Amino acid sequence: MDIIDVIQKRRSIRSYTSESISDEVITSLLESARLAPSWMNKQCWHFIVVKDSEIIEEISHTTIINRWIKQAPICIVACADPHQSGSHHGVEYYTVDVAIAMEHLVLAAADKGLGTCWIGAIKEEKIKAILHIPPRIRIIAMTPLGYPKEKKVQILFRNQKRKTINEFAHINHW
Repeated sequence: MDIIDVIQKRRSIRSYTSESISDEVITSLLESARLAPSWMNKQCWHFIVVKDSEIIEEISHTTIINRWIKQAPICIVACADPHQSGSHHGVEYYTVDVAIAMEHLVLAAADKGLGTCWIGAIKEEKIKAILHIPPRIRIIAMTPLGYPKEKKVQILFRNQKRKTINEFAHINHW
């Protein structure tokens, strides 16, 4: 698939089949994340691939809004070690580093026909306790991973309209 096709295909999926995902596919997704650029190539990210359905269920109960993730066969938790990145003018780049790696992973998943849903609304301390994540490590995002249950996702409360390029792009000045 061309990269633009993958970008256009990628959607937030909230309903998954129970079909398992091979270790080979998971490794290829992690390889895509591994190749992402980062602050001074420090690669501050850590990805926890949660396959145990009981642990996924426990994670799903950390917030009311994320209960639906328990149906996914896998949950990937993207973490960062802030000490392995840098900052510039008040911007902590560990969040950017992990976001780039995570986006590589979700685009690679879309290319393989897998669904993801970038989740940033988490209870970090609860998830850190469940997964035994060290105190200095930060959770940046997580995504369920699985084969979409339905091809067309109906979203009732979310705006599907995308801005035009003229609404966000500026040439030479604002």
